[in-house]
Amino acid sequence: MAAGGRDCSIANALGVIGERWSLLALREVLLGERRFDQIARNTGASRDILAARLRTLVDRGVLTRQLYERHPPRYEYLPTEAGQALAPILLALTDWGDRYVTTGPPPTRWEHDCGAELEPELVCRHCHAPVVAGSTRLLRLGQV
Repeated sequence: MAAGGRDCSIANALGVIGERWSLLALREVLLGERRFDQIARNTGASRDILAARLRTLVDRGVLTRQLYERHPPRYEYLPTEAGQALAPILLALTDWGDRYVTTGPPPTRWEHDCGAELEPELVCRHCHAPVVAGSTRLLRLGQV
């Protein structure tokens, strides 16, 4: 067990992306906004806080920073493989927010490549059954 509680991948992930401005910055980058000013405008984060969160996301391998102008030096942020892998998590969080937090119609809607409005669902890769509360159990290390 970790000194601060249960050793857990959720806690480890939250140590990287578990702060509001980090998730909103990541949302913007995944939506195609790559430049600091665009990200700041669309998140509402203060410039100093946003700079710190983007630095953490770069340092932890979620985003990469790429020079797009030399004088003065300016950078844009691009998602890494790890950053792109967070897209389904953000979509699931959006769906949860639409269902349980947002009052009125959802502020954003997503369309899947098939043309249907997206309703994210987590399914088991093996049997393709939906993963819902009570359909899983924890396997501890050393157990099969």
